Amino acid sequence: MSLETLEIETGASPRASIVLMHGLGADCHDFEPLAEQLDLRAAGPVRYVFPNAPQIPVTINGGFVMPAWYDIRAADLANREDEGGLRASQAEIERLIAHEVARGVPASRIVLAGFSQGAAMALMTGLRHAERLAGIVGMSGYLPLADRTASERHAANQSTPIWLAHGRQDDVVPIGRAMASRDALAALGYSVSWSDYAMGHSVCPEELVALNRWLLTVLAPA
Repeated sequence: MSLETLEIETGASPRASIVLMHGLGADCHDFEPLAEQLDLRAAGPVRYVFPNAPQIPVTINGGFVMPAWYDIRAADLANREDEGGLRASQAEIERLIAHEVARGVPASRIVLAGFSQGAAMALMTGLRHAERLAGIVGMSGYLPLADRTASERHAANQSTPIWLAHGRQDDVVPIGRAMASRDALAALGYSVSWSDYAMGHSVCPEELVALNRWLLTVLAPA
């Protein structure tokens, strides 16, 4: 693997993995507290995998080099999408999934999750992955390359549950963009759980409670 990762295991021989991608300008430590805030003991030992995004110049930030899964070229996010960057990061996340499978966690026990840009990557990669995943989580994000999803998605994850949450006062990824992504996924037949909260571009305690409940459902022991 070429991505640096932070890993936290809640017990020996993890039976499930949660791969969580951070947002623009953050790093693998951004969601490290999640490993203690979530209580997934009922699902058995869990391995949290927090990867670091590559360091790249970001156009909207004056070309400043920072951790980013792909370039942001315009404020409306959908204009001039960085397809090359998106697909390069998708390939790296696929390697993370393959690494978890090689360590004994089947794809069906892996949740792809992310915040903001990381949420976009979780959706892009999860919908195209060739094995069924346990679930896909998108916090304060959106569906990238939306017009390609129908033709590029893989049937293996057609029935994979998707959990989306967003802030009603988000001024980074407007909630309208997230709702359009939700509706596009629903129109393609995906099972989407949606929640919105009185917050900006962030995560709130109520959101984590709802996420915890959903994760226990998708990671319930067979």
